[in-house]
Amino acid sequence: MGDIEFLFEAIGGQFLTPAPVIAEKLTDIRAFLFDWDGVFNGGTKGEGLTSRYSEPDSMGTNLLRFGGWQRHGTLPVVGILTALDNPTAVQLARREHFPVVYFGFKHKEEAFLHFLETYHLQPSQVAFVFDDVIDLSVARQCGLRFFVSRPASPLLRRFVTERQLADYGSGNSGGSHAVREICELILGLQGRYEATLEARIAFHGPYTRYLTERNQTTLHCYTPLNGRIGLVMP
Repeated sequence: MGDIEFLFEAIGGQFLTPAPVIAEKLTDIRAFLFDWDGVFNGGTKGEGLTSRYSEPDSMGTNLLRFGGWQRHGTLPVVGILTALDNPTAVQLARREHFPVVYFGFKHKEEAFLHFLETYHLQPSQVAFVFDDVIDLSVARQCGLRFFVSRPASPLLRRFVTERQLADYGSGNSGGSHAVREICELILGLQGRYEATLEARIAFHGPYTRYLTERNQTTLHCYTPLNGRIGLVMP
């Protein structure tokens, strides 16, 4: 465990909850929920611009799911929760066969409660990856919280730390592969990193079985519609 802490602290990560405690909490986690802007990317917006994702982050989410599948025998639920209509988030979810995307939610707690009900989860079974103020109503409820920090928000980081709204603060920002950092950290704390990579490299056997099951997942997209949460075609 000590070497995991050393490696991640060396790149600027901060364990706001002791690493052994995070590792213990991970045994109960059955779902991973990701914010989009500021997490998979730097959050840059503008006319004609779409927020993007990176292949290292995409691979991170795949390894995370494969490791969870190997450990529990079932696919962990992985979803994206974003305040805006982000077609690229849907594109990634479709490509990687995530089961759910919530978009257009200015009050994210509304979507989170729907997520819990839909997938029959307790808040303690959800790990949340987030970066900003709009995410805190969800972060305060989740079993594990991974905060994607940036040098420009020292007061937000202090707020999150003092109020115990995160268990780990990333060393990398959203535009610099923070998702990959957090996915590798989780696998490392689970003691699953090397075994997951070896099985992925081999490709046959467990990985092909996982891939077959993963690729049968149907994507569901939800957004606010006329005062309720509506299911829309991805």
